[in-house]
Amino acid sequence: MTFTEECNRIFNQAIADYHVKDDIDTPINNPYNRDSIENRLYLKCWIDTVQWHFEDIIRDPHINPVEALQLKRRIDRSNQDRTDLVEQIDSYFRQKYSDVKVLPDARINTESPAWAVDRLSILALKIYHMKEQAERTDATPEHREKCDGKLRVLLEQQVDLGTAIDQLLEDIEAGRKYMKVYRQMKMYNDPATNPVLYKK
Repeated sequence: MTFTEECNRIFNQAIADYHVKDDIDTPINNPYNRDSIENRLYLKCWIDTVQWHFEDIIRDPHINPVEALQLKRRIDRSNQDRTDLVEQIDSYFRQKYSDVKVLPDARINTESPAWAVDRLSILALKIYHMKEQAERTDATPEHREKCDGKLRVLLEQQVDLGTAIDQLLEDIEAGRKYMKVYRQMKMYNDPATNPVLYKK
């Protein structure tokens, strides 16, 4: 099994586990050892799944404004957790490939492996929910057909993205590419760099 095949297996597991109750307040029950990459991947997709449903709820045009603000705060925290987790996954890759001898003509990639894995997690969610739409018995045949077409594109994209990530990891392991990690440095979350916060 390739790395991304294992990712997709764990992502699908996390998505299925969430949808047992389909409730944004469901506590996570991560089945993997705390120090394993599997644990980080499961947690990553769980956070993405909960946030997916945050985003659905906040788009309700009739949402209570106070509840909307509380939810926006939860989305902000979730985004920061997601970013922190991506950086943890990149730390795993940096450690894993720390002894690789980088070739003199090695090239850098446009994104780190973990940010590509982040996209793979989101893609697993898109596939799950588009499949739901394609199979809706209360929707029109036109809606189901349109969503089925989108689902086929998403599945093709999943294969392509998985292949690209596995190839990137092969290149890093062989020294043909090297990885650098730039911390996100989200200024609006930092009371020292957000002027609305530090001017108060």
